[in-house]
Amino acid sequence: MPVHESEAIILQSYPLGEADRLVSFLSRSMGRVRGVASGARRTKSRFGSTLERLSHVHIWFYEKQNRELVRINQCDLLESFLDAFRDYGSGVALAILSEVTETVLPDHEPSDANFRLLLLVAQTIKKTGKPELPLAYFVLWTVKLGGWLPTLDACARCGRKLDAKEAAYFSPSASAISCSKCRRPGMRTLSPAVLVAARKMLGERLDKLSEEMISPRAARDLSDVMLDVIEHQIDRKLKSRELLESLA
Repeated sequence: MPVHESEAIILQSYPLGEADRLVSFLSRSMGRVRGVASGARRTKSRFGSTLERLSHVHIWFYEKQNRELVRINQCDLLESFLDAFRDYGSGVALAILSEVTETVLPDHEPSDANFRLLLLVAQTIKKTGKPELPLAYFVLWTVKLGGWLPTLDACARCGRKLDAKEAAYFSPSASAISCSKCRRPGMRTLSPAVLVAARKMLGERLDKLSEEMISPRAARDLSDVMLDVIEHQIDRKLKSRELLESLA
């Protein structure tokens, strides 16, 4: 019965039976894992608030052969995001971070890049209280890490390099952008501001970006396009996206 110890981020937590919780978490060393925290719903549970969504924890768990769910033995809280969730706009963005990570990552496949991305963006939203830019950064890099991001500098059909002030046209199903001449019906327009924002986010660290460099409107428009790509890849609508659209 192997016992594992890992840094982790809680993705989701659901009631299970009368006293337990079913927990999905992103382990830095083992990837996305699901497990049961026995007694976690009891008033004097040893888990306390460590199983709240996006909690950054040190976790101990063990797994039995041929069992899908691990048994969570202990969690030590490294950082809580409860206060950030109390702000509605920040809470919606954090919910999208959680749902997207839960949905796009396969079980038991370590991804240090996705772990670092999730933690960095959650911490930035918590620190600034301004979720538009970090959310756009997160969904853009999630699409990039998933291998679904097309080249943003040239038309995929004719190969022509796009001018810096030129709009492009995008289809999530094709994961490709086109120029105005190669545009097909139903493609979404990517404004020059959105393209510039995406290129900056791909070339700069999040802490080097600001609203002076990327406007909240451009960040929101970029998030909208990247969420379309993610929903196409997972073949369903994200529940938390409805809340994001209500903020528009």
